[in-house]
Amino acid sequence: MAMVDEPLYPIAVLIDELKNEDIQLRLNSIRRLSTIARALGEERTRKELIPFLSENNDDEDEVLLAMAEELGVFIPYVGGVEHAHVLLPPLETLSTVEETCVRDKARLAAGEWFTARVSSCGLFHIAYPSATDPLKTELRTIYGQLCQDDMPMVRRAAASNLGKFAATVEQSHLKTEIMSIFDDLTQDDQDSVRLLAVEGCAALGKLLEPQDCVAHILPVIVNFSQDKSWRVRYMVANQLYELCEAVGPEPTRADLVPAYVRLLRDNEAEVRIAAAGKVTKFCRILSPQLAIQHILPCVKELSSDSSQHVRSALASVIMGMAPVLGKDATIEQLLPIFLSLLKDEFPDVRLNIISKLDQVNQVIGIDLLSQSLLPAIVELAEDRHWRVRLAIIEYIPLLASQLGVGFFDDKLGALCMQWLEDKVFSIREAAANNLKRLAEEFGPEWAMQHIIPQVLEKINNPHYLYRMTILQAISLLAPVMGAEITCQKLLPVVINSSKDRVPNIKFNVAKVLQSLVPILDQSVAEKTVKPCLVELSEDPDVDVRYYANQALQACDQIMMSS
Repeated sequence: MAMVDEPLYPIAVLIDELKNEDIQLRLNSIRRLSTIARALGEERTRKELIPFLSENNDDEDEVLLAMAEELGVFIPYVGGVEHAHVLLPPLETLSTVEETCVRDKARLAAGEWFTARVSSCGLFHIAYPSATDPLKTELRTIYGQLCQDDMPMVRRAAASNLGKFAATVEQSHLKTEIMSIFDDLTQDDQDSVRLLAVEGCAALGKLLEPQDCVAHILPVIVNFSQDKSWRVRYMVANQLYELCEAVGPEPTRADLVPAYVRLLRDNEAEVRIAAAGKVTKFCRILSPQLAIQHILPCVKELSSDSSQHVRSALASVIMGMAPVLGKDATIEQLLPIFLSLLKDEFPDVRLNIISKLDQVNQVIGIDLLSQSLLPAIVELAEDRHWRVRLAIIEYIPLLASQLGVGFFDDKLGALCMQWLEDKVFSIREAAANNLKRLAEEFGPEWAMQHIIPQVLEKINNPHYLYRMTILQAISLLAPVMGAEITCQKLLPVVINSSKDRVPNIKFNVAKVLQSLVPILDQSVAEKTVKPCLVELSEDPDVDVRYYANQALQACDQIMMSS
């Protein structure tokens, strides 16, 4: 069979494959477009391949999306930027496709179909900087027309891209034409357009001088904060603190604080959630007096809000208010709110407060914190939700280092032991880790007195899962306690557990012994650890034998290397 002329072959195959009924075959050929273009060369790609692609009227969105993606990086294959215009016809066709993601990939200008106009909105900020003055005027006019388009989807796209377009427009036109376009969008009858205009407020606010911002943006924001649509008010609650920076302190105090207070008291829970989540950020740009006078009363109301999600949003940020308000206001006003949230019936609210306690400690000091909040913390240590108990355990070492050893022994020592016998594995595991961290914090002598005896007592617990936790705790404590205490106190308990009737305990003994070998003297390892492991390696249970043999091998390697 004669060889087909090589450069002609790929395009002939492509034409066949693009007409094939099998979508996968069509997709594969589209994905090979760049390879085919390279084979054809720049001129033939421009004259043969691109016209063919412009006429290709595939009706599968997946194929069209793949083509839009390929053509997006096609400029080098047609001969660089000076020939890029040849790609416009196929891209123009793709930008009118109904499927959004295809249009986004193709992105082109105005056409009869609204889909093309939607796509074009995202192109203005790219085209504008390099356009000539007459063309710039035309682009601004077209954008204004898109903002008044009959189709809400087009107006939404125009509102969404206004900030990007405005950033490229000259200051003189920004204050006139762009602000006029913006005003039209803010009065749109569709709330989906207005809420995108809220985003535009923040973007335009950064581009304008403060006085222009006060004149043009501030009234819009104040109106939006009372908009009939809760979705618009929600957007304002999310964006408001950014606008405060744009307008400056005086307009913030006079106009934006009342607007924010309205949002914090909004009748729609979603709006209150957004506003509550920004309370600390908002307070940071106010003076402490303003925050105490206007924002704090709302915070008190929100702490007992009917929606648990509002209370949770507040709890996740309220601790950050302490440094803003200062010591006196925190003690008088915030502490009661913290306490009420610590006792909230919804576990996420309690969790959000616990995880940020250190922010308050920095402001009011540990004495006050321990007097006011510690009883609530102790209560939470027995919380019915295990995640809350876990959060408390993880906070204990930090609390211990702040409270000091005396206070810790009185109030929290017993709790730490209690968690070793929790019914949830994650809590028992965290409790064992917690003991290790406490031993590191207060030292081996303290641990010898307050941790080791109580831990070792629990090795006789009738339930094997709790005995397993004690073995894990021993393994974690041994490196902190050192060779002597490990040898005298911890090792005998582990060796004794090798006689346990439960196979799971026995193979965990093998693992623990393996972890103790590097800590112990070689003679102890030889006389005590190895005989025990040899015995376990002959156990009837297959898992016990496996782990005992693993430990023996590791043991021999450690001894040889030392």
